Amino acid sequence: MKKIKNNLKTMTLLMALVILGCAENKKDDAPWVALFDGETLNGWTQKGGEAKYEVRERTIVGTTIYDTPNSFLTSDKMYGDFILELEFKVDSSMNSGIQIRSNSLPHYRNGRVHGYQVEIDPSDRAWSGGIYDEARRGWLHTLENNPEGQKAFKQNDWNHYRIEAIGDTLKTWVNGVPTSHLVDEKTASGFIALQVHSINKDKKEGTEVQWRDIKILTDSLSQYAKKSPLSPIVTKNQLTKNESESGWKLLWDGETTNGWRGARLDDFPEAGWEIKDGELSVLSSGGAESRAGGDIVTTDLYGDFELKVDFKLTEGANSGIKYYVDTDLNKGPGSSIGLEFQILDDERHPDAKLGNHEGSRTVASLYDLIQADTKKPVNPIGEWNTAYIISKDNHVEHWLNGAKVLEYERKGEAYRKLVAESKYVKWPNFGEVDRGHILLQDHGDYVSFKNIKIRPIN
Repeated sequence: MKKIKNNLKTMTLLMALVILGCAENKKDDAPWVALFDGETLNGWTQKGGEAKYEVRERTIVGTTIYDTPNSFLTSDKMYGDFILELEFKVDSSMNSGIQIRSNSLPHYRNGRVHGYQVEIDPSDRAWSGGIYDEARRGWLHTLENNPEGQKAFKQNDWNHYRIEAIGDTLKTWVNGVPTSHLVDEKTASGFIALQVHSINKDKKEGTEVQWRDIKILTDSLSQYAKKSPLSPIVTKNQLTKNESESGWKLLWDGETTNGWRGARLDDFPEAGWEIKDGELSVLSSGGAESRAGGDIVTTDLYGDFELKVDFKLTEGANSGIKYYVDTDLNKGPGSSIGLEFQILDDERHPDAKLGNHEGSRTVASLYDLIQADTKKPVNPIGEWNTAYIISKDNHVEHWLNGAKVLEYERKGEAYRKLVAESKYVKWPNFGEVDRGHILLQDHGDYVSFKNIKIRPIN
């Protein structure tokens, strides 16, 4: 009888091992693709700084050096939607990260690497697995409200990261613990990169961060994606942590008409504009200027400021972002008067070839006065572009998608000469008010806006 019992125990154990083995095999049947061959850095290119990268015992090792910017070992391939897993070990004195959907573009800060970074943070802050926007917006998802996530990182030991980037949603896990759940629409694709952060003289040179077992999934992602128990942080029409701390304010809340009115009305227009899915859109009405809902303006006035606006054009569309607008200046037909960051489909709209100054009615130009740089980075019709305008002490700059495309001195002699040669000559002191409204133009074409933010400069 005892022998039978022992045999039963043995059979039970064997069955358990078989079941466990099957479970393990099932868990590992995903079509992973290795990003690192364990022997060389083939498929990777270094950008940014000059930190040392080498292969040692089937591991990529990054080593800090003084007097160099952040260094990035970037994948030669670009990735949109994917699931990425890897292991890393980092010196406790270092800061590092995994770049995803990142880019290095000539027009953007001389090719600086920028994009989402999944943080590696051995410090007491313990934000490993948080999501930072390198060289752009700063922190997007932190861990101060996720104590379990903060405890997941293992100091001076190997750690496992899982990163899911599917559509507009990014999720991270550190050693199996959920750390971030972010919904953000900024960048849809880019390279993957391993960062060695720059160090100052107060840090020890020669410290290391190591990566191994780097693998990626790009097919059948819905089959392998995991649910996260974390509530998502949504950045659309919201201030990021860095923006909030540095004085930025939302000009539009993404849901209501609060803070805006018709340029010639006491309230927001009853027709001609639409709020849907966090987008503020001027509706198509045949291309006529201010003939439908009309322009809308901020209820507040602004002097010196920084302004950011995401905009999306439809084919052949025309619109504009105006600043230093005086709504009392033009009581007749047409748009309210102010300086204009032109929004235009340059290829299809005839205005691109008009104006008293050549090219001054193309996208991102100072309308009818100064042409934007012809090498400006413009995203295709139907994709979002980011306008940035800064005006300080009468020095004004227009930026498009991270590139400065023009600058001028408001109220200066050269500026007044341009006005005298333009359609604005009939308006006394055009564009020279000390404070004015911000305006979104109704030019009769369908154009959408979101993430409208301003930082007043005192």
